Amino acid sequence: MKPIIHFFFSGLCLMAINATALADIAVIASSGSSASNMTSKEIKKIFLGKSSAMTPVDQSEGNATRNAFYLKVAGKDESQMKAYWSKMIFSGNGAPPDTVSDDAAVKAWVVSNKNGIGYIDSGTVDGSVKVLLTVK
Repeated sequence: MKPIIHFFFSGLCLMAINATALADIAVIASSGSSASNMTSKEIKKIFLGKSSAMTPVDQSEGNATRNAFYLKVAGKDESQMKAYWSKMIFSGNGAPPDTVSDDAAVKAWVVSNKNGIGYIDSGTVDGSVKVLLTVK
């Protein structure tokens, strides 16, 4: 009986991971922000510290939305992002964005930071924010 339960649980976990990987990601700003539609290239520059057009906020390491965002926008996985920021910090060329825990915290941070930009699962977008780009 245990192997069947283990197999079933493993299948559910894989489906959950797959659903997260397939979810669209919304890059957001406060609904009152003057920012408008942006390209993936512009957003990549902001989140890699190569543009100061807006102030980015990250989700915590290990967060599935964060991992998908960086894979889709910057073409980097979690370990590559750690290496990137280590190099930037060591060389004195930048520091990573502030980090918050999840989609709700990103929305709250963006709303309270006039020039803020963040990313969330597109299913959690509400009237407090506006979408600058949807990453598929």
